[in-house]
Amino acid sequence: MSSPISAPSAPAPYEESFAYQVQAGFRRQMARLHARFIPPGERVLEWGCGVGDLLSALKPAQGLGLDADADHIAAARRRHPESNCEFRAGHLPENKVSGTWDHIVLNYLPGYLTDVQGALESLRANSHPRTRLYITSLNNVWYPLIKVGASGGAVVKRDYWNWLSIRDLANLLDLAGWEVILSRSEQLFPFDIPLLDGFFNRFLVHLPLLQSLGMSIFLVARPKVRFSEPDQTSLSVIVPMRNEEGNVSAALSRIPLLGRETEVVFVEGNSKDKTWEVLQKAVAEYQGPLKLKLARQPGKGKWDAVRHGFAQATGDIFVIQDGDLTAPPEDLPKFFEVVCAGTAEFANGSRLVYPMENQAMRFLNMLGNHFFANALSFVLSQRIKDSLCGTKMMARTDYERLLKRLPELGDFDPFGDFNLLFGSALMGLRIRDVPVRYKNRTYGETNISRFAHGWLLLKMTFFGMRKIRFR
Repeated sequence: MSSPISAPSAPAPYEESFAYQVQAGFRRQMARLHARFIPPGERVLEWGCGVGDLLSALKPAQGLGLDADADHIAAARRRHPESNCEFRAGHLPENKVSGTWDHIVLNYLPGYLTDVQGALESLRANSHPRTRLYITSLNNVWYPLIKVGASGGAVVKRDYWNWLSIRDLANLLDLAGWEVILSRSEQLFPFDIPLLDGFFNRFLVHLPLLQSLGMSIFLVARPKVRFSEPDQTSLSVIVPMRNEEGNVSAALSRIPLLGRETEVVFVEGNSKDKTWEVLQKAVAEYQGPLKLKLARQPGKGKWDAVRHGFAQATGDIFVIQDGDLTAPPEDLPKFFEVVCAGTAEFANGSRLVYPMENQAMRFLNMLGNHFFANALSFVLSQRIKDSLCGTKMMARTDYERLLKRLPELGDFDPFGDFNLLFGSALMGLRIRDVPVRYKNRTYGETNISRFAHGWLLLKMTFFGMRKIRFR
């Protein structure tokens, strides 16, 4: 009697494979990396979603994951049945999706695409001016180790792989209409082991001699599009004033009318002179084209004043104009144009380009500003020359999002410069310097204590390294 012939067994699901199990720590690292920039509750599109682990970990309000492998999509639906994540089969760039998304993720997908530029171009249709595109890909210096891993079953073998460097991807993004905001390597140690993971991947990989040796190359990009039309955009100018009674009249006469409407919010801050009385009289008697508001800050420090002024403001774009007028209001049109044009999303004034008037900045202040600018450029991964210039401009919607991210940093900056810069970096905003001509004070004395405040700024710089660069 012949023995029965058994039917061939179906292949085990990918999530049960040896490669999937070995890479569990790697996937957790990828989730943490993306979660630095993508807060929960936003709209996320992921191409090449695999079995959906990354998309689900980001906790989107609406998530759409697509993958060319139908088995992966079936596994994603099985593993992540939550209603706010949808998974479909699709191949980029041939297949299209509708709508715009806050974040688009290509996690280790570019290496497998047959037309990377075409794929990046197609994603423009799914972006709005504040969409961020996140790309990770294999650093080619790791390719020999990946081949060894594939031979041992720890990595899935692939017959097709694009040899893409950071420069290659940056060039393709530029050709496809995207601007790179951040590019670096991540993961010197692609295993999620306590202490070792933090030491290698939070610290060592960001040091100058090792920063190009991480396993993953990581880029954040934004679409190159205009943000708004100036004649349809309103501006709110926040003017914090403490002991500036002699500058009130000049501020009213020199702040330019910009956009559809220009609102000026004066915020008086516990002055010892007659600033509050002078402001009240000037606002009551004003007959010009500016829309004026007047408030007194509830607490202490410049950031308290600025934040209180922002809360009163109604414009589409916010800008800080220091009440001492040493950064001239006549430069505000330059800031307004670059933000409306989308050239910058956070326009940061720089006093360290043009020659200064003789008494505009003391020598020690200048040395301090140069030091903090270089330190902040390292922290933010974006070049800035002057971190402490008072003139800073951003869209109202970006500021509102920034307020939600500040608890991650710890809101302890009395000046506000670091709160705004660190928060903008967390959101992946494009930060650009706008040169201003720094002038001598014509009234009063500086409210800055060089040594006491310098020490505080130094502490905040190290805080930023821990919270952003070495996060």
